[in-house]
Amino acid sequence: MHHPRARCATRIALLSTGDTLHTVRATSPKAAGESSACGAAFTFKWSVRVYYEDTDAGGVVYYANYLKYFERCRTEWLRALGIDQSALARDQGLLFVVARIEAEYRQPARLDDELEIHACALQVGHCSILFEQVAQRGDHLLARAQVTVACVDAHRGRPARLPQVLRARIAPSPPTAVPLRGRR
Repeated sequence: MHHPRARCATRIALLSTGDTLHTVRATSPKAAGESSACGAAFTFKWSVRVYYEDTDAGGVVYYANYLKYFERCRTEWLRALGIDQSALARDQGLLFVVARIEAEYRQPARLDDELEIHACALQVGHCSILFEQVAQRGDHLLARAQVTVACVDAHRGRPARLPQVLRARIAPSPPTAVPLRGRR
């Protein structure tokens, strides 16, 4: 019999194969269209305005700031689910870390643009969640990423099972039902 942590570690390592995770809300890339594997599924949406500090010398959003926007969206998603990350760390010794990210940048965002950042949980494993995230300005797709977030034991730095309260709240439906809009 395998140790539970060993199974979790294996699942994290095998995320790209898709063999060890169950699908929560996903469609085939063809059915979903070019821009989103979430397709017509629902997603969590968070708005942000571009500030001067977000831009580079060329006046566009510096690429790494999209990763910050995606992180903040996932954090707000957890808040909307009623998950307090500080309490989770303090009381259960659990943290969420980005284990893998693949990003694609399509169009630039500029100073004062209002962006919508979306997060869609594609797959939920025992120790991780695979998200698709997009950044949009209106109907224009600016950036997208697939982000694997792993749950880890803060004291050991090892994979840990997702909290049952989180799994229970993810399963039925996302916290805010907002359909992804069409992409250009």
